[in-house]
Amino acid sequence: MIKLSHGSGGEKTREIIEKLFLPAFKNPILERLEDSGRIGNIALTIDGYTVKPIFFKGGDIGKLSITGTVNDLAVSGARPKAIALSIIVEDGFPEEKLERIVSSIAEISKQVKAPIITGDFKVVAKGEVDEIFIITSGIGEIFYPDLGAEKVLAGDLVIVSGPLGDHSLAVMGERYEIELPEDFKSDCAPLIGLVEMMTKIGGVKWMRDPTRGGLASTLNELAQAIRREILIYEEKVPFRKEVLDFCDIFGFDPYHLASEGRLVAVVQREKAERLVKEMRKDPLGERAEIIGEIRDRQEERVIVRTSFGGLRLLDPPRGELLPRIC
Repeated sequence: MIKLSHGSGGEKTREIIEKLFLPAFKNPILERLEDSGRIGNIALTIDGYTVKPIFFKGGDIGKLSITGTVNDLAVSGARPKAIALSIIVEDGFPEEKLERIVSSIAEISKQVKAPIITGDFKVVAKGEVDEIFIITSGIGEIFYPDLGAEKVLAGDLVIVSGPLGDHSLAVMGERYEIELPEDFKSDCAPLIGLVEMMTKIGGVKWMRDPTRGGLASTLNELAQAIRREILIYEEKVPFRKEVLDFCDIFGFDPYHLASEGRLVAVVQREKAERLVKEMRKDPLGERAEIIGEIRDRQEERVIVRTSFGGLRLLDPPRGELLPRIC
């Protein structure tokens, strides 16, 4: 039986992919399990968006859908060129809400110079969809082909572009009426400009945007792909106080929270300091940090060195703690 946890981006998601989808669709491109499929100099990605509520501080389901597609292409080393869009709404959905969402889609599409070139619009009976679902597919031109887990080596360093978990907290705050600072908002933003700057400097070997399952899922997937241990320095991982307070109160692990405008990269040790320095000049990278390293140990796991000097295992989420985040 399929459960919410199978769509969490954590262990259950990986289980069903490996049990059902990979055997059925087996091919070398899919087996890489990257954010985009790459064929020659073309990258293709697709995603569905079911976030609840559909409007939140810092964005809405429309902005999220285009940003997510653009970022999946960007961290694959591809510049977005065009987007296909499918919108499904329930009967009675307010037209003014749809206008607002479409306006957000148009704004991000123009910003990243990736036009909506084809699409589909469906209306179903009330209750058959929770307000509105959006599916987007993006095609991009690969400008930086030197990305892949196979390029990662022991001694390489792990960088994040900024505070993690802001998107999850912004959505949960809206959903459950949690009082947050007036200026707190989702990190939802297109990363293509930041990625282009980083790749011009060079030394970038692997990238992901830590969405469902957060940093924990992202790094555990990498550890399995490279068959190496990853060590994270807890005191270097940037989290806002609001995110940490939320996790303390409700019992969440901040490493499991989703971001929609952040990236995780593995880079050459020799390039790391320069990359972070340049990233901090960009508003989307102003709190970039080196947070860990790839270790020369054949253990497919992620270890966190705590601020007290101890070590703990960082597992991906095992269930669906925060449903309908994206």
